[in-house]
Amino acid sequence: MGPLMKMMRSKWMLAGTLSVVMLAGQGFRAPDPDPVAVVRVEAGRFAYRASGDFTRAGRQVDGPVRETRIARPFAMMKNHVTAADYDRCVAAGACAPRGDADRAGRPDRAVIGVSHLDATAYARWFAQRTGRPWRLPTDAEWAFAAGSKFTGEPSTEATGTGFAERWIARYEREAEASAAVETALRPPGGFGANERGLDDLDGNVWEWTDSCFVRQALDTKGRAIGPGTVNCGVRVVEGRHRTYVTDFIRDARAGGCAAGVPPTHLGFRLVRDEPDLVARIEERVRRGFGRVAGL
Repeated sequence: MGPLMKMMRSKWMLAGTLSVVMLAGQGFRAPDPDPVAVVRVEAGRFAYRASGDFTRAGRQVDGPVRETRIARPFAMMKNHVTAADYDRCVAAGACAPRGDADRAGRPDRAVIGVSHLDATAYARWFAQRTGRPWRLPTDAEWAFAAGSKFTGEPSTEATGTGFAERWIARYEREAEASAAVETALRPPGGFGANERGLDDLDGNVWEWTDSCFVRQALDTKGRAIGPGTVNCGVRVVEGRHRTYVTDFIRDARAGGCAAGVPPTHLGFRLVRDEPDLVARIEERVRRGFGRVAGL
């Protein structure tokens, strides 16, 4: 073996040794423990009915069902943000006080009486406090994480072609499904967990998502015609059924619900993007080799 080959082999061996040291030591640290219980949701594909208002040939139709890809894993809070959690943001001056719907709420129960604007302010404060990119989930992320607990919107296409008939049919179905919903909040986990271990997805708290309300015309194959209309002053809310609520509303029963039966309570939980562990290790190794071997 010539001198040049020996030198190159020595550099690569040293690079590999240092990379292992980096991964075992301070060069690769496990993230700090989360201050709240979380569930990791792996990337994947699922059949998802799009949220929004859809028409075909001028008539109301159900949203199209499409195979949707969740490209990256994410962590979702196992439980709703509690009143005590939210009040810490209020005490820090980063959140507005809870609305009238939750003035007397117990601190260990899910916070209610909060708008999308309130939830976004909390996410911003919590991200700064923890040093991690917490945010509200998109509607697709929420539906994917909810799994068997996701109900979406009832199909009403067979009930009539007019907007009024469809609206009444939807209201009646949601009213029937919501008739037994209690108004008193249960403790976290009181409505049970889904197959992923996420609690209370079909409880008495509807959850804000970050998805905007859309109106879209479709062709006969369910494809979008034109860009459609996006209204981010109204957001998608998920729970025992999907609905749409104006972003500053704290109690949808008092007004501001754009479709169907108003949610009993408005609350939220947050998500954050999860790095792919294998990709992180590969990147660390690549950087280690690069620094030592001059790559």
